[in-house]
Amino acid sequence: MTVLTRFEPFREFTTLQDRINRVFRDSYTGSGDDSLTTSTFAPAVDVYEDEHQVTLKIEVPGIEEKDIDVRVENNTLTVHGERKIEKEEKEENYRRVERQYGSFTRTFTLPQTVDTEKVSATYDKGVLKIALPKKAEAKPKQIKVQVGSEKSIEAQTTEAKAPSKAA
Repeated sequence: MTVLTRFEPFREFTTLQDRINRVFRDSYTGSGDDSLTTSTFAPAVDVYEDEHQVTLKIEVPGIEEKDIDVRVENNTLTVHGERKIEKEEKEENYRRVERQYGSFTRTFTLPQTVDTEKVSATYDKGVLKIALPKKAEAKPKQIKVQVGSEKSIEAQTTEAKAPSKAA
């Protein structure tokens, strides 16, 4: 008995891509406890937006403000910093470092609505807050809608233009 199977030309490519991804993932993550000390450091970022500005909150505890560099160039926001190892502590036959150290760079492409001349940054309790105000023309404008038909609006404007009769 012959079994027919459907020909799927991209199935082999998917399998190949999975294998390549696994090779890269395994080579960069390492294995065992050593992967904790060699991983790349990228602080967590929260992004908020309202009608007035875009706000970024970046968690950078243990980093001094002098070790943080914030730049805006060509509608790109770049935050660079470095967390340094304070001092190495060793206990008897036991050593483990779980906090991540080293330098990091986070880059964000800014929307055209952001006024890059008015960007400000504050640092408080390990949180870097970057305020990106929006341009005045980018802010939403509310337009009042008048209730009534077109004829009544025309009548009101005609009455306003008509000369008043003195008694």
